[in-house]
Order: sequence, then structure tokens, then C-alpha cells
Amino acid sequence: QVQLVESGGGSVQAGGSLRLSCAASGATFSWMCLGWFRQVPGKEREAVAIMSTGGGYNWHADSVEGRFTISQDNAKNTLALQMNSLQPEDTAMYYCAATTRPYGTTPAWCTPGRSWTYWGRGTQVTVHS
Repeated sequence: QVQLVESGGGSVQAGGSLRLSCAASGATFSWMCLGWFRQVPGKEREAVAIMSTGGGYNWHADSVEGRFTISQDNAKNTLALQMNSLQPEDTAMYYCAATTRPYGTTPAWCTPGRSWTYWGRGTQVTVHS
């Protein structure tokens, strides 16, 4: 059973930066899709950034392209989201997620529409104008 625990959220002024981390236990980061999602109360959850373990593929939502960067640290079994130039519209609860990628598929198999099996409890990000 994979367990994901997010950290790094907080409150910042517009234009500031935060780095979110997601610590994984119960499995190693191999043949998996990893992602960050966010949700505002009353709105649907949206994908922010996705990657496939082993590198070679990552995806960022248009709204964060050029400002957010997803990355992984295999040695520490962690996933990170570097968020720069934060804006008030980035305010949300941010969730780390993971799902197993079928053996033999390409890294591009990892898309927001897949069924994501494992979820963290979230970390709040608040950006003040």
C-alpha cells in the first residue's frame, strides 16, 4: 500500500515561491505515474503537473506552464513541485497522487485522465494579492 504525505504548503504574497514535497512509502518509484493536483472548494479538482518515473516525460497545465516544475528524487522517494511567480488564482489545496503504469507502456501513458490510485491528504497553498 502506497502512502503519500505532502508538505511545504503555506501562505505567500503574489509573486512569491513555494516548494511542495510528497514523501512516498510502501513502494518505490518505478513504473509509476506521479502527479500534483489542486482543488478549490466548490470546484472540480484539476491536474497541475504529471510525470512518469524514470524521466522522459512530464506535463504541466497551461495555467502553470513556465512557473511550476514537477520533479522526483528517486534516492529520497519524493516528488516535488517548485512553484514560482505564484498568483492568487493558484490558491488551493494541493494533492500528490500516484498510480501504477502498466509494464510496457510509454511514459506518455501518464495523463490527467487516468485513474489515480493513491492520494495524499493535501497541503494548503494560499497566495495573497
